[in-house]
Amino acid sequence: MTDRILVLGAGGFIGRRLVESLASSGWARPVAVFHRALVPVPAVAEVMRFDGRNEVAMQSALRGVDGVVNCITGDAGTIVASARALFEGGSSLPIAPRIVHLSSMMVYGTSTGTVDEEAPLRGDWDAYSAAKVEVEKLARGYPSILHLRPGIVYGPGSPIWTQRVGEWLLAGRLGDLGAAGEGTCNLVHVDDVVTAITRSLRAEGLNGEAFNLAMPQPPRWNEYFRQFATALGTAPRSISSARLRFEVNLLAPPLKAAELGVRALRLKARVPAPIRPWFLRLCRHPLIVDARKAERLLEMRWASLEKGLEDSAASVVAQCARHRA
Repeated sequence: MTDRILVLGAGGFIGRRLVESLASSGWARPVAVFHRALVPVPAVAEVMRFDGRNEVAMQSALRGVDGVVNCITGDAGTIVASARALFEGGSSLPIAPRIVHLSSMMVYGTSTGTVDEEAPLRGDWDAYSAAKVEVEKLARGYPSILHLRPGIVYGPGSPIWTQRVGEWLLAGRLGDLGAAGEGTCNLVHVDDVVTAITRSLRAEGLNGEAFNLAMPQPPRWNEYFRQFATALGTAPRSISSARLRFEVNLLAPPLKAAELGVRALRLKARVPAPIRPWFLRLCRHPLIVDARKAERLLEMRWASLEKGLEDSAASVVAQCARHRA
């Protein structure tokens, strides 16, 4: 007998990786849930397509599953509404399935210094941060749930922290930012997140617990950029404050407008991604995520940055080659 595990948000970066891992595990059969576009899944996986905010569809999908992983992303309203539908649907069943909710280190908001799972959930960074806190509050009455709070999830396929950052490094738009890059980069490899999810699905006696996920002794953002550039085979550049102001104030607005235009017109053209103010704000933020609880109770061990960047660099190069073809 294999467990049926519902993966909400299976089209996203972590969701896709999780479906692949579960399909090869031998103990689980993933049920991949998509909202819009379908992506290829392993042959053993089941496929469903519905809007996670739809309470009727959610309740129907939950029948007959042994566990649920909530990887749904999107705007703040989508995050909260889909989680509410999930908790209400699960609670209505005779036996509520175990839920592993993918939260975020952003629940700690503008907190600084070192934070463990007992730190206040401030949620005051932005709307996304507030939504993640709201979901954890909504879950308090649910009988069987674990929250995972990953940091910066990188690795092959990561659209922002690997692919986008890699392209910026290759283009010479990103590098050592000086004082603007001295915040803490709380990295966690995507495969470590998947491992934490699968262990949470099977763990006993941990209902209601939350776990930070981040590598120990995280680098500064500048160090991440330097090491990533080296792994990509390019010389790390020093980026002046004047260059950063140009990127954010002059270059980002037209690039963002072009990006939205291409998407609206469904064109195949690729527009260089803008470097946005929120990204530089994060690069300055002095927050260290303490993940020793996950090491102790989930027996987590973390991928080395060297190995993670080797895999990441290879994926960036391959993706850039596909774009050029």
